[in-house]
Amino acid sequence: MTCFHFLTRTAQALPVFSVAFGVVAGAATTSQAGTVTFGTGGNQFQMEFVTIGNPGNTADTTGIPNPVGRVEYVYSIGKFEVSENMIDKYNLEFGNANSLTITKDSRGPNKPATSVSWNEAARFINWLNTSTGNQVAYKFTTTGVNDNIAMWNSGETGYDASNPWRNSFARYFLPSADEWYKAAYFDPNNKYYYDYTTGSDTAPTAVDSGRTAGTAVYYKQVGPADVDQAGGLSPFGVMGLGGNVYEWDESLAQSIFHRGVRGGYWAVESEAYLSSSVRLGNNEPGVEQGVLGFRVASLSSSTPPAVPEPSMMVIGTLFGLGGLVAKRRMNLCVEPTLVLKRIELA
Repeated sequence: MTCFHFLTRTAQALPVFSVAFGVVAGAATTSQAGTVTFGTGGNQFQMEFVTIGNPGNTADTTGIPNPVGRVEYVYSIGKFEVSENMIDKYNLEFGNANSLTITKDSRGPNKPATSVSWNEAARFINWLNTSTGNQVAYKFTTTGVNDNIAMWNSGETGYDASNPWRNSFARYFLPSADEWYKAAYFDPNNKYYYDYTTGSDTAPTAVDSGRTAGTAVYYKQVGPADVDQAGGLSPFGVMGLGGNVYEWDESLAQSIFHRGVRGGYWAVESEAYLSSSVRLGNNEPGVEQGVLGFRVASLSSSTPPAVPEPSMMVIGTLFGLGGLVAKRRMNLCVEPTLVLKRIELA
């Protein structure tokens, strides 16, 4: 048995003030799917989104969590993981202000941004919202970049009882467990959940990088590939959901603060960690890992969807609405108690 131990980088203590995060920058060109431009002047960057349709799809009862994958509305998700260049541009927009600077690993501008905590990812996403004239997604009451968020309260604009962590009027946000899972494993053409993100029940071919269908970046020691060279696409057309780097999801896992992680990374030695049967839990939102990044999800406007996603209020098990999909699945299941900081591989 091989054991990998990942070190946690502790964020530097920062001053605490009772203010909300919010900065309004230049306008951006937005659409449901396609390319969106953020930032101003020389700090501009583009993010490509893919539409995830088939609203009201049935949930999968054989994955982790269970059930999972039902989303009542059309949304979009970043085709690629957030890159180091995007975080650099965010930092430059703030003049590298100590209280808001996001720390990350430095492998190259088009490499996935890793060692970014859930809290830092949420800060970045709040800026995507405010810089385009939209409502922030997450409620920060302090200015430390790695401080935890608070829940939105009833009576506040955008409060949603089914998910008090995300403001319902936000346009950009971290994908929930259901939103991430659907984008990764659901085939909109045959209404089927695959075991792997490459649209197959067969494990993808391991590669260092590239775009070949049926491939993923794992079982390699060279480090992550560029975000646009991270293997074959999911049935919806999203890259790198399996392998390259683990990704944060928005949803709770086990406790009131811990968040989910899934997708595998470039050196993981079992394809099972790329599968729909594995979601890592018990990860505190301030943890920063060199194998962990994120991507952004979006709605077409700041108008909340007509039917909220029900899964946010649940820790561990999700209770879907409507019909459920069951299918053959490998026997391996990793419960949410597995911690990213120590992964044991057979």
